[in-house]
Amino acid sequence: MKYLLSILFFFGVSVLYAQQRNIITELQTRKAGEGVITIHQDSQIANLVGTVQLSSASASDARTIKTRGYRVQVYAGNNSRQARSEANRVANKVKEQFPDMPIYTYFQPPRWLCRVGDFKSVEEAHSAMRKLRATGDFKEVTIVREQINLPIE
Repeated sequence: MKYLLSILFFFGVSVLYAQQRNIITELQTRKAGEGVITIHQDSQIANLVGTVQLSSASASDARTIKTRGYRVQVYAGNNSRQARSEANRVANKVKEQFPDMPIYTYFQPPRWLCRVGDFKSVEEAHSAMRKLRATGDFKEVTIVREQINLPIE
């Protein structure tokens, strides 16, 4: 019985570790054809560092880290149903014209927002903003600083 419980515990810890790992452990993981990184630090620092999020659909493909960056805001409305449908309409229009850009439509009190992209630098966001304005469909576009999702490869 103890043997079975030990196996189940080990399996549970392995599954938890595979779904969400600290970026420090990710950097120190040995991979074929790559160098070795060793980081010496206090465990409290490791707890403060962002985590790698693995999607449940394909854990090996969709690894991302959350960090500060920029997005392009293409719509900001009020808290009505009309504003919600307008934000979704704008999101669909962006998706048609720029299918590779990630789109985020959500309610941040007191308004509905539609924001596009995950840009590390303001220059990347400015380039995307110019492309969005050039279509003529998105006139009130601005760059906003926000937490973004960056893929880790």
